[in-house]
Parts: sequence; structure tokens; C-alpha cells
Amino acid sequence: MKCIDKKIKIIIISICCCLCMTGCSFFKAEDIVTPYEIKTYNKELYRDTLYAENLCVSEEPVSMEGAPDTSGFHAAGLFDVNENKVDFSYQVYDRLYPASTTKIMTALLAIENCDLNDKVIVSKNAAASSFASDESVCEIEEGDELTVNDLLYGLLLCSGNDAAVALAEHVSGSVESFVTLMNQRAAELMATQTHFVNPHGLHDDNHYTTAYDLYLIFNECIKNSEFVDVISASAYTANIQGADGTIRSLEWKPTNYYAAGMAQAPDGVSVIGGKTGTTSLAGNCLILLEKDASDNPYISVIMGASSKPLLYQDMTQMISSISTNSDQ
Repeated sequence: MKCIDKKIKIIIISICCCLCMTGCSFFKAEDIVTPYEIKTYNKELYRDTLYAENLCVSEEPVSMEGAPDTSGFHAAGLFDVNENKVDFSYQVYDRLYPASTTKIMTALLAIENCDLNDKVIVSKNAAASSFASDESVCEIEEGDELTVNDLLYGLLLCSGNDAAVALAEHVSGSVESFVTLMNQRAAELMATQTHFVNPHGLHDDNHYTTAYDLYLIFNECIKNSEFVDVISASAYTANIQGADGTIRSLEWKPTNYYAAGMAQAPDGVSVIGGKTGTTSLAGNCLILLEKDASDNPYISVIMGASSKPLLYQDMTQMISSISTNSDQ
């Protein structure tokens, strides 16, 4: 329709110009064109809020008093969600492998596209037996029946690669179609330095992100109460019906050290939960949601830490500034 309107406008202007050049002066071109413009074009058409105005944005590294020694990791960031402020950033735009932090996108798409009570039948591809013995699974089997909600706990608490494939197939019909959806959603969230090739984060050279892109995805995730409920759980028991009709129970617990009692949050800071990720090439990764004493939310991320103890030592030091900021 806009193309037709444009052609009509061009024709009108052309006629007016011809008339003017031939000496017809009983009307001017603007007498026709101006009313047409006023009637046809909405002045508010291109006026909108900027998407990034509700995000933490910083082009340059941001230093912070009491920041951890950056030699122990590749990238890190601390983001004040309510104030849209970057409190600390170090190499947050470097392209890195995300490992199982990938699963936050898988969870987001499942929440956005499914009824959490939907029943899922586990395929052969999604069964735990389809993964190597050293890969993280939540022990679901081919023919198992469980809900999307169950799978989210298996995905985010114990980091099940099998749960990731089961959710991907349920949402999109195949892993390949789901990966397309992952990349589309990343682009919508402006995570433009991210490219996914699977729903779980097992290594692939073409599967990458940045610490800042992880913040963008996680920031969208925590807008969903269902996501926060899962990452804040201390444990979850799934009652699963097997292919033979029998019921068995599986208990899943969080992999992050704060939830497991192996790391202690600083005074005045509550670690709500998050997602871990570890491979030999990605190093040790962790993204978390925290709250200060006034219940204000923060997102923290560290990628490429050289060891798990160092990861949690540096994370604790970084988020200790949250209580300091809330006292000011």
C-alpha cells in the first residue's frame, strides 16, 4: 500500500511540475501535495522508546573498588538491574564459549512457548544414554513421560543435557529448528555476538557468546517468575512415568556452590540462583541473580575462570560490592 501511495504522490508532483512549466499558474504544487502529506502520513509513526534505555550499557571497561584480580578469569560483569547501571565490567564483549550457561536460552524459549504442564515423551536422542559418560545429564530415559516444568528443573538445577534436547524437540520438533529459534531470540534481545548450534552448550567452535550477551539473555529470563522459581530451588523431585508405565522419582539439586553450601555469599547479599557451565575450552562459567538487603536485583557473570574454587572466590569478591553500594 505504501508503494502505491508513493507512486500516486510522484504522479501528482509530476503533473504539477508540468503545469507550472507550461505556464498554468491557477494553482501551486503544494496546494495538492501538502494536504496529501497531512492526510496520509502519521507524524508519530517513527517515534518510540529506545530498547536499550532499560538495559545496563557501557562501551568501555568499568573499574570497581575492591574488584577481583582479573588474572583468574577471562571476562566478568556486575549489573545493577533496577538502576540500569554497569558496576563492573572486564572484557565483557570478548567472544567466548558459554558451555552450559547456554541452557538459560533453552529455558527462556521453553517458558515463552510452552504450557509448563505440557507432557513430554522423551525421545531416543534426548535420553541420557545418548550422551557420553562424562557429560552432565539428569538421567531421563527413552519413553519417559514428564512435564515441561519437570524438565526445566532438570535443565537448570542439575544441568541436564538430556533435558535440553527433550525441551528443544518439544518446542520446535527438532534440535535443528530449535537452534534457529535460539538464534532468532538472541538477535531480538540484541545479543548480536552470540551464535548457538545446540541447546545444551557442548563444545562446538561455532557455538559462542559474550559475557554481556549472557547478561542480556539472563536479564530477559528473570522477568519470568517461573524461571526465578526454578533457579532459586534448593532441590526438586520429579515423578516420572517410564515407558513400561512404572513411576520412579529423581531428585535434582543445583550445581552452583552457593546453593550447595560450598560457597558463602557476602553479608548483605542474597544469591537467588543462576546457571553454571564448564568445559575444558570454556573454563568455569557462572551467571547469577542476587539481591541486596533492600531486595534490589543484580546480575553477575564470570566466564573462563581457571578453576572452580577461583571462580567462586572471585564471584564472592565481586558481589561483595553489592552490600557496600546498598549502604551508600
